[in-house]
Amino acid sequence: MLKKYLHILLVIFLLCFVENVFSQGSFKLIDNAKKQSVKFKLINNLIVFPIEVNGKTLNFILDSGVGRTILFNINYNDSIPLYNIKKIKLQGLGKDDAVDAILSENNTFKLNNIIGTNVSLYVIFDDSFDLSSKLGITVHGIIGFDILKDFIVTINYGINKLTFTNTLNYKPQKCKKCETLPLEFNMLKPYINVGVKLENNPTKIIPVKLLIDSGGSDAMWLFENSSPEILAPSKYFEDFLGEGLSGSVYGKRAIIEALVIGQFEFERPTVSFPDSLSVAHARKFEDRNGSIGATVLNRFIVTLNYGNNQITLKKGSKFKEPFRYNMSGLELVHNGKVLVKEQDNSSFKFSDKINSSENSTVRLDYNFKYSFKPSYRIHKVTQGSAAHKAGLLKDDIIVKINGNYTYGMKLEEIVDYFYKKENTKINMVIERNSQNYTYQFKLENILN
Repeated sequence: MLKKYLHILLVIFLLCFVENVFSQGSFKLIDNAKKQSVKFKLINNLIVFPIEVNGKTLNFILDSGVGRTILFNINYNDSIPLYNIKKIKLQGLGKDDAVDAILSENNTFKLNNIIGTNVSLYVIFDDSFDLSSKLGITVHGIIGFDILKDFIVTINYGINKLTFTNTLNYKPQKCKKCETLPLEFNMLKPYINVGVKLENNPTKIIPVKLLIDSGGSDAMWLFENSSPEILAPSKYFEDFLGEGLSGSVYGKRAIIEALVIGQFEFERPTVSFPDSLSVAHARKFEDRNGSIGATVLNRFIVTLNYGNNQITLKKGSKFKEPFRYNMSGLELVHNGKVLVKEQDNSSFKFSDKINSSENSTVRLDYNFKYSFKPSYRIHKVTQGSAAHKAGLLKDDIIVKINGNYTYGMKLEEIVDYFYKKENTKINMVIERNSQNYTYQFKLENILN
């Protein structure tokens, strides 16, 4: 089944650090291990896996687009010891001011047979930076360059597996269908030179330098006017692109003619053009033209070799999947838990039969149980979208979608409905002011 992804998490993690003075930690394999494989959860197209930090197990996103390790969503119950602390300011995507944070050094990380020592990390205590509600799972942080730099790392999106290989034991496989391309680093972040075909000249390949961003769930971003030929197509719509550390990011959603990566070419990929103020810090690297996100990366088996400044791409199981976008105009978030009354089939029983001359009457006895189930609400409604025209509002609670109660679904399963084919009918029952209402709309592809 075609897997779809939320786009509200775009490059939340591209942070520009006001202070960048720290020790250089290192990760290594222990017990003479040559490699370590780790299963991960792919949630809304983001790689989530557990790592121990100073003895406490936390969930991290693997984000190649971030230079340093960051913790957030930490509360007093987490009881994580942090060492060598000092206060700093961090500035990220968005138009708002920098936020308060702390820098902690000399931390120890553990991932099965991988040990990281003398690792520095940033801790953010801003409650508004709430990633977990948008994923439906508690996420405590992001990690990128710190762990990627010390291994050959292979990401297999098809089987949800990461493999960390000792650089001395790595032997690249011969692969005619693979493409190995050079990486360029700036501020500990990897960039790749690729090509795009745009509306104004659909046969010309325009060279662009893009950040490789596994922590961005979109297909790609392009920065308008970062070169004279990079302009948004005539067909686009204004949309909410994501939450940055310094506020919300808005921009244009569109489709371009093609993305060319070495021997691989993708026709009509989706693309976002963020507004210039929201990405002002990201554009301080003047050679940068945008980003490649996980909706492109997950079409490959990706091998990152930071030591040799290389990336190898091999066609994966999702390579030929069409590019689609959220055609509903709705962004959903987790809304806590609701108490649900359910029939307990395990305690179902037949009562005594009551016989008559021709018929038998059977009384069925059911027991019921109460349990807490996830609830979801509308976080944003795009102006002019199908959902907006139908009358759906921010903070409406989603009770049913196409006949299915949402408390029995994961967040990505609900969002999957919004990425179906154009004209797919969506029926929703929502709760508003303690009353239930029914709405219908059809998915609209306004970019064709």
